Amino acid sequence: MTRPAGLSAYITVTAAYWAFMLTDGALRMLVLLHFHSIGFSPVQLAYLFVLYEIAGVVTNLSAGWIAARFGLTSTLYAGLALQIVALLALAQLNPAWGITASVVFVMLVQGMSGVAKDLAKMSSKSAVKILAPAEGGGLFRWVALLTGSKNAVKGAGFLLGAAVLALFGFVPSILTMAAILGLILIGVVFGMPAGLPTGRKDAKFSEVFSKNRNINWLSAARLFLFGARDVWFVVGIPIYFYAVLSDGSHEGNRAAFFMIGTFMAIWTILYGAVQGWSPRILRADTRSDADMLTQAQIWAAMLAAPPALLAVLVWLVPNPAPALTAAIIAGLLVFGGIFAVNSSLHSYLILRFTSAKRVTMDVGFYYMSNAMGRLTGTLLSGLTYQLGGLPLCLGTAAVMILLSWMATHQLRPNEPLEVAA
Repeated sequence: MTRPAGLSAYITVTAAYWAFMLTDGALRMLVLLHFHSIGFSPVQLAYLFVLYEIAGVVTNLSAGWIAARFGLTSTLYAGLALQIVALLALAQLNPAWGITASVVFVMLVQGMSGVAKDLAKMSSKSAVKILAPAEGGGLFRWVALLTGSKNAVKGAGFLLGAAVLALFGFVPSILTMAAILGLILIGVVFGMPAGLPTGRKDAKFSEVFSKNRNINWLSAARLFLFGARDVWFVVGIPIYFYAVLSDGSHEGNRAAFFMIGTFMAIWTILYGAVQGWSPRILRADTRSDADMLTQAQIWAAMLAAPPALLAVLVWLVPNPAPALTAAIIAGLLVFGGIFAVNSSLHSYLILRFTSAKRVTMDVGFYYMSNAMGRLTGTLLSGLTYQLGGLPLCLGTAAVMILLSWMATHQLRPNEPLEVAA
């Protein structure tokens, strides 16, 4: 079998993205559990991640243009370097500053990490459009593998973050991650093969805003899809499980950290694994473009059921019990599998709707909507949990999924879908 021309560059980009997402997942779990354990409320915890998501909105709008202007490798290297700076800065946090100063400082550092994440994400996803083989469903397979493996690695990061926090403490864990990511960056800079575009000097920022109807509606669907996940994932479920699992003692807290991290890791790894299998689940190589759009609508409708049913169940059984906890875990794992297929379909369709010339800007705009959805979900996660507990978090998720489903019905198969160049 002939080796695809862009495979070496694809492998290098994927490895760099893996390293980044491992630290990203670990950092999120470290921050969430550390600050909850020292007394932060659900709303204050949500605030810690607000600037992270706001930075994603701004970064994705500008990163597409920056990559078009200066090249994809530049934005990939910048994302990795900025994450190292964010980790080193977070290690300087001083408990003597007090809650207000600590919240502001962590928000700023998380904002920096949000910029880093979206520079790395946009670079990696755009590279697939350039490097993937055009024939035999190669585009869907390559994007599904990148996205699925990334989420599996991020899930491992959740578990890693909870484990190192319990075993070694906050600052040593942060510094170790910074050192490892620094070594990865050095290796990527010196080992990056040829194959990625170096940029074009005539790229204008106004080109970021797409005139393609399908890209705009798909971006709206993406916004509500990821808002529906983060409305329970960011604050609601971790704090709910902490309340159920911890008895308030030091050992009880450590055990709760491990169990919460394990659940978040398993959920995200399952999500990533299903994403990687999505082309086979959907039999994508036998489907037309119109069929793929129909599949996007069907899977979006299926996704609304698990959070709606769980919201009713938790509302009817307000006192936590082992059976209820098991039902919540099972329901959220089902949600994760269906969500993975939806996410994979979206990631494929955005690359099919765009052209090689516009790929960084269209992908940047699309992931700006993704970040806007995560921002909305993050804000609502703390707010809904504080106002109505887990039932309100899950009920809000179901409503947002229905809005995503409505947006997918606006996609049109008669719009031209470009093949990767």
